[in-house]
Amino acid sequence: MSEIWLRAGEATVLAAEGQFTDAMPEVMIGHVKGPVGHAFAAMAGQVAGHPRMFVIRDLNQMVRPPTMMTTKVTVNSTAYVELLGGVVQAATGDAIVDCLKEGVLPKKHVDDLCMIIMVWLDRRCATDPNLDRRDLYRTNYEATKLAISRAMNGEPTVEQLIENRKTVSHYALEGVFEG
Repeated sequence: MSEIWLRAGEATVLAAEGQFTDAMPEVMIGHVKGPVGHAFAAMAGQVAGHPRMFVIRDLNQMVRPPTMMTTKVTVNSTAYVELLGGVVQAATGDAIVDCLKEGVLPKKHVDDLCMIIMVWLDRRCATDPNLDRRDLYRTNYEATKLAISRAMNGEPTVEQLIENRKTVSHYALEGVFEG
């Protein structure tokens, strides 16, 4: 049985110039009998504006460990749902399978674990006539792999957080404390 009860990770991968395809997944990984498993089971069913779906790579290709995906943004269009359940879900699924292949996720415990991934998809993607679907795939694939890796490796570590306390700040604070 897996000793992984709750691991959490996040990552941000920025879009190509002129795109709104930034990816910012937040991941929880844990044992099916633990807190993540309970939250996973409680996510069955839908909530208006926040679809929940198993991550699949394609028809009849649900990933392992079982993963539930939801959005951090309220959904209000069919075009948005199609991107979420299409390109973003495919990128997320491929990233999970590659994490298994590369040993980031333990294959021997795949049936003991489950994951919840909360994804960011900018609403402008659904209406952008110049949307680069390849970039949307790239950012979500890279960010999902990084978030899973960070969760499994406990990153950033406490030491990294303390070391970077004065040199790293939230981007929204740029210019707030200067001067």
